[in-house]
Amino acid sequence: MREEKNKEHFKPSSWNGLPYNHFGDYLKDKYHTRILKVPINAGLICPNRDGTISDRGCIFCSEDGSASSTADNSLSIEEQMDRAVSGFSRKDAETRYIAYFQAFTNTYAPVNSLRKLYDRALSTEKIIGLMIGTRPDCLPDDVIELISSYSKPGFELWVELGMQSSCDKSLRYLNRGHSHPDTADSVTRLAAKGIPVCAHIILGIPGESWNDMMETAEEVSRLPISGVKIHQLHIIRGTPLAEMNAIDPVKLMSMCEYVSTICDFIERLRPDILIHRLTGDRDAASLIGPDWGLNKGTIQQAILEEFSKRQTFQGFLIQDKY
Repeated sequence: MREEKNKEHFKPSSWNGLPYNHFGDYLKDKYHTRILKVPINAGLICPNRDGTISDRGCIFCSEDGSASSTADNSLSIEEQMDRAVSGFSRKDAETRYIAYFQAFTNTYAPVNSLRKLYDRALSTEKIIGLMIGTRPDCLPDDVIELISSYSKPGFELWVELGMQSSCDKSLRYLNRGHSHPDTADSVTRLAAKGIPVCAHIILGIPGESWNDMMETAEEVSRLPISGVKIHQLHIIRGTPLAEMNAIDPVKLMSMCEYVSTICDFIERLRPDILIHRLTGDRDAASLIGPDWGLNKGTIQQAILEEFSKRQTFQGFLIQDKY
């Protein structure tokens, strides 16, 4: 399926030996110290759960809104952040942190309320950045203006956007409640304000063909997207997808299929796009499948080995376009 290109052309030498542009290495090279993300559950909700769009939510989303176990909204933002920092085993005196508003939709509130939440997180010691997880249909102009007000030299600002796929049929299957044009519009308006966007992508959505997934990769490269988080579709206990799976088993990707597909995907990404994540993970107690998703290190190593076998890298198949 993959086109052949001149393997010697364009291969970047600044990726620390990796075949892709890794976000962790970017942070280390930029700040010259370890940077860790501190997850926050700000107690916000989602229009796909509160009845505005739906009361069902996205079929893959758990009751915690994909929050880290340390992000407990019964605690204050400050307490959550202290708890998360205390739990990091890799930190040292020089470590710095990014405040990561992770759970649910973190732009789904009036601007004044959002400003107070963001400011509280940024008042914590050693915070050098802000990441805000949200949906494409929850970014009115006044919220984008607020987010852009935090942009300054030496400050790491990102909006993490639930794109998932460029295929509207897949967004309907996932019960996302928005269309791909909504995503393209939000990305364009954020980029116009100089706000980097990290798009969340799911591979292995039932009904998507290989071509559909590659079209998503090409759309990511076409849009002014600065980063991606990629993960396999997985089934979490207590979700609508788990209920669907109990009635009619959902076909999930095998690990081999996922490794091959994600390499195909990355070969079609612009080389300047930062890879924030290569796979999703959940604790064993909450995960129904796929079981191989528990072995994050094994998956990452398999991806490296696949790229080595192919002798390819990020952007390999679009070198003549960008």
